Amino acid sequence: MRSTTIGAGLVTMAALSTIVSTPGVAAADDYAGQNYSDVMSKLGDSDLTGVIATRSGDLVDDDDCVVSSSEKAPCIKGDDFAPVTDTVLLNLNCNSGVASAKASGNSKASPEGRAAMAAAKEEEQQEQVQAAADTAKAKR
Repeated sequence: MRSTTIGAGLVTMAALSTIVSTPGVAAADDYAGQNYSDVMSKLGDSDLTGVIATRSGDLVDDDDCVVSSSEKAPCIKGDDFAPVTDTVLLNLNCNSGVASAKASGNSKASPEGRAAMAAAKEEEQQEQVQAAADTAKAKR
């Protein structure tokens, strides 16, 4: 009977150690895919502070960088070791929308590259419509 109790205790301890050491399910990243300037505005509205944790590339200004991922800061502060709850770490992608022979960026085949190409095409079409409207207006 004593060996059964010891065996059950060992099984319980092993299960508890597995539960404690298993990482939790990651929360959805609310800021991934958005421009840094937009994210900073949202964070400010929520009384949170955004801190750039990593940056890849340097072809665009910070405000135009895309947040590739973010996470709440896993830090403590002060003499009482209070957890930091008002800081979000931001990982930025500051490459151009699509790679070219002269600049690094996303592949045209990637989802990000396709989105950048579609946005550039739409912007070009809007500029053409505006130019045509301006020309027609000048002829009047």
